[in-house]
Amino acid sequence: MTQIEQSLNGQISGEMRAVAALEPRTSEEIRADIGNGHTVILKSLLHDCAPVGVGKGLKIKVNANIGTSGYNEDPEMELKKLRAAIYYGADAVMDLSTGGDIRAMRKAVIEESRVPVGTVPIYEAIVRQPDVAKITEDDFLSSVAAHIEDGVDFITVHCGIRREYIPLLNGRIMGVVSRGGSFLVKWMMRHGKENPLYTGYDEILAMARKHDVTLSLGDGFRPGCLADATDAAQIAELKTLGGLAERARAAGVQAMIEGPGHVPLDMIKENIELQKRYCGGAPFYVLGPLVTDCSPGYDHLSGAIGGALAAWYGADFLCYLTPMEHLGLPDVTHVVDGVIASKIAAHAADVARGLPGARGRDDAMSRARSNLDWEGMYGLAFNPERARGLRRGTGRDDAEVCTMCGDFCSAKINRECRERYRP
Repeated sequence: MTQIEQSLNGQISGEMRAVAALEPRTSEEIRADIGNGHTVILKSLLHDCAPVGVGKGLKIKVNANIGTSGYNEDPEMELKKLRAAIYYGADAVMDLSTGGDIRAMRKAVIEESRVPVGTVPIYEAIVRQPDVAKITEDDFLSSVAAHIEDGVDFITVHCGIRREYIPLLNGRIMGVVSRGGSFLVKWMMRHGKENPLYTGYDEILAMARKHDVTLSLGDGFRPGCLADATDAAQIAELKTLGGLAERARAAGVQAMIEGPGHVPLDMIKENIELQKRYCGGAPFYVLGPLVTDCSPGYDHLSGAIGGALAAWYGADFLCYLTPMEHLGLPDVTHVVDGVIASKIAAHAADVARGLPGARGRDDAMSRARSNLDWEGMYGLAFNPERARGLRRGTGRDDAEVCTMCGDFCSAKINRECRERYRP
């Protein structure tokens, strides 16, 4: 049985227990929230990985995107990115490959990754047949089947894009920025038919249920700039995704909802509240969101600002952005920067949400700083190697204090005062 079916039968699965061991919620609470659609566990029956819980009351999770492109088809480089992302704390990865032998790339990622792996099956359909006139409904569905049978743990499927919503895009600056979404719009306009991922949704549910693969219901009409945020097209798709999530639960299939995108700071709370209302409290997986369109080279920071706020208001899963967003394919260093930025955002939100134990790391860091315990500080940092390297670069890492304050270090002075006036 799937996780939902076990939940509704009152059974606590091994995966539920494994998730509960790492979270501030009991296995019974997690079981109940899987049954009502407020939590999902990312874990295919075919993939040997640690199950990851996403949803109500759980720690905010971070996803890292990797994958080849038509301009960069180096599988070993993508595996290096995979290793780096996991090492620095990514809770899941998505292989978004569109170049080279993408099935071989996907299988290699699944084989090596001990965290859940997600994919976007429509990319494979497009790569196999880039001529929109020749691609068929069955081509889309066969790609979904291939990814599920290869062992991915969650798949993005753009099932909420409806043909009738296309006119709502008029007036947008950026139109459709989702790769899968833009191709589906082009396909519908070329063939004069409804979205095959929408009409074939029952088939997708049957395929996902077979191996308990979670559906990540993609936001093909997500805003690609601040001016397009929270418009009629985005909301129409969001309402449709809510209905599809309900159908998934009824079919015993776990589902989460993908979200924007580019959103001004003052609209983030509204976006989260709309998603929770229209989608019945389903877990929300957001890309950023970026809070400005003017941060090329620093989009990981813009996304982390939006991600922290989104998680504080109720988002559950943050998809990282790297400094290369909008510029090109990231390298290993960019992947690390992206993971760390989103991990900081997720942790900040967990602290603000009052999750038990979340602030313990911060308090331990403060004690280490108070005692000028540099090794302790490095060990608690999100990127110990970077912290140690920056201090070593000053040429005075052998000193007790840093080169900012030197002997006027407040921590050193405070320690002297404590020792002098200790009762």
